[in-house]
Amino acid sequence: MSISPILTEGSGALDPAGVTLRPHARRTSPEPLTLHLPARLVEAAGPHRQAELFYLQKQIHSQTPMVVVLEDNSRVEGVIEWYDGAAIKVRGRFRTLIYKSAIKYMYKVGDQGLQS
Repeated sequence: MSISPILTEGSGALDPAGVTLRPHARRTSPEPLTLHLPARLVEAAGPHRQAELFYLQKQIHSQTPMVVVLEDNSRVEGVIEWYDGAAIKVRGRFRTLIYKSAIKYMYKVGDQGLQS
């Protein structure tokens, strides 16, 4: 038996007093899951996406020191350890998980990069 919260309607804010617990009922017929992908991810499925994946895989394999410049112009320096469709993991001074949407650009440590 699992317990799931039942939220009561209110002003839109979640109030701990407005949450009640009851046993979770088992479903007899499975409902189909719908997956809504943002348009940005659907567009990224083309050849540009394949080039991005190839580039990241190459940098991971060769352990290339990289500089990742974020949207707020802060920099994260390190080696890319891992990636998926939404994020990359960089091992540098710290291990950092960076959402791809927060990345402005990246370059190899030996390169100049863009000056902004």
